[in-house]
Amino acid sequence: MAVGCRIRRNFERPAKELVEAFRGIPVANIDDNCGRIAAVDASIYPLNPKARLLGTAFTVNAPAGDNLLFHKALDMAQPGDVIVLANKGSMSRALCGEIMSSYAKSRGLAGIIIDGCVRDSYTLSQMDFPVYAKGVTPNGPYKNGPGEMNFPVSFAGIIINPGDIIVGDSDGLIAIRPEFAKELAETAKAYHAGEEKQMEGILQRGEWPRPWVDGKLEEVGFEFVD
Repeated sequence: MAVGCRIRRNFERPAKELVEAFRGIPVANIDDNCGRIAAVDASIYPLNPKARLLGTAFTVNAPAGDNLLFHKALDMAQPGDVIVLANKGSMSRALCGEIMSSYAKSRGLAGIIIDGCVRDSYTLSQMDFPVYAKGVTPNGPYKNGPGEMNFPVSFAGIIINPGDIIVGDSDGLIAIRPEFAKELAETAKAYHAGEEKQMEGILQRGEWPRPWVDGKLEEVGFEFVD
């Protein structure tokens, strides 16, 4: 098997209930419990901020501006998969638009994330199907290859493996290794509940106790002057 022209048919997907454990948890709360360094780069954004993303990574590594393997991935991916297209961050060509996204949705895929460009952006912004990209251009793609499918990829500053759990909302994206998912979901869910309680105090009583602020000021050595 030649490196650079490989297609892996099968990989281990996490249990559905493990993926579902992250439903409703904001990406920011998940990232806060991953050292605040785990989210993808802010250059990747949702075409429709209202379309929440949750699924299993189906990875594609393609040359800049080429979507040959992306087409094959649309046929091979399973319902609940998120196609993760690593395209070197190229802004030169759109790798998908309305037709490919509609086909992905019709097959039950969970979404598409691309570290490159798309087109038909207005239509994608109105679709109830999550598509994340780095930008928009009308220039169409080449279809020549090479590329790899379902091997680890470098995507917008992080490594994503086939089978990772992908969570996305209006703030951005994060990828979670299945072996860490159960504990992380529990921790992030409790963290989110804590933030909701803080909001309740703010909205109902105008209260937001933060004793750590004064503690940190004292630790750093701030002085109050008149």
